[in-house]
Amino acid sequence: MIRRVLPCVVVFALAACAAPSPKPAPEVAAGVAAPAPAVPAPPAATPEPVSAAHVRGLDAARADFVRTTAQRFGIPAAEIEAVLARAQIREPIIKAMSRPAEAKPWRDYRPIFIQPARIDGGRAFLAAHRDALQRAERQYGVPAEIITAILGVETGYGANKGSWPVVDALYTLAFAYPRSGDPARVAYEDRREAFFRDELAQLFALGKEEHLDITTLKGSYAGAMGWGQFMPSSYRQYAVDGDGDGRRDLFNDLDDVIASVANYFALKGQWQRGGPVMVRAVRGPGAQDFANPGNAVTLDQTLAALAALDYRPAMALTLPATTPLTLITLDGAAGPEYWIVFNDFKAITTYNISRHYATAVYQLSELIAGRGGDAG
Repeated sequence: MIRRVLPCVVVFALAACAAPSPKPAPEVAAGVAAPAPAVPAPPAATPEPVSAAHVRGLDAARADFVRTTAQRFGIPAAEIEAVLARAQIREPIIKAMSRPAEAKPWRDYRPIFIQPARIDGGRAFLAAHRDALQRAERQYGVPAEIITAILGVETGYGANKGSWPVVDALYTLAFAYPRSGDPARVAYEDRREAFFRDELAQLFALGKEEHLDITTLKGSYAGAMGWGQFMPSSYRQYAVDGDGDGRRDLFNDLDDVIASVANYFALKGQWQRGGPVMVRAVRGPGAQDFANPGNAVTLDQTLAALAALDYRPAMALTLPATTPLTLITLDGAAGPEYWIVFNDFKAITTYNISRHYATAVYQLSELIAGRGGDAG
């Protein structure tokens, strides 16, 4: 069984239960860089001046949230209100959400994660936890190096799991999601705020189910938690008990963490065991720019269809002719990079929709596994 790390999370404040003592902490390679973008630690709370109209709107929205969350999950409204009464809207979280690292061009994003400390840290993690990683790979079909790379990208192998109060992070984004003022983005920003409001509700449900004191939980500025940075809804839906101790602990128990990341990809991402992820493509002299904007990956091409557009894989591939795939273009340090991506690349984007993120995870996993290959 993998050793646990950190003190056990305190049980839900209003429904306490006993928990076993944590095991000694596993070793983590020194010098592993923390994930970017760097967000300052939570400052001391300073009230932000707000208008009376804003306060009235916030009060009404919060009252509706308390009522619907209580009904939805069978949690006393007074318990929800007691937690929200202590929650704070944090201006640095709003600013951080407005400038995600994924907005950087690939040439600037890649060095954040593809660096010697993170590669060496991944190899050390894989060696230290090989049994659990191989067990998860056998059960779920997700390679050990992919699971390891996710933990490396998300938290630097546990070195930086986030220092923001999760309640504050989700409360901020649920009720004060940043607005650009662009009319074309209103619908998107409304959806994002609704997403975080649901995640805040899911956090209350998670606390009830897992006997967690949600007011003590720390995570990212977006409300993601634990070694694998699961949002509350993903924790509830995809976390598994990897060591059979009757708990799903993504903060302290690496058996659970490793199995849960693999389970997430198997269920949410529909990971295909042994399938390709991405390969370099060569653009022929007659090729036109391939229109594939945005981040969402739609696998609506075949190798033959790309060949007709004068794009071909840089290495020989033996795949069924009907294998779904598409082409993406990244702004690399030496100019445009062309990549053919497959189902398992799309699976990584279910963890984070950014193509930059998925590419970084895959390239880091290849280097952790000792394959330089076409990751460059």
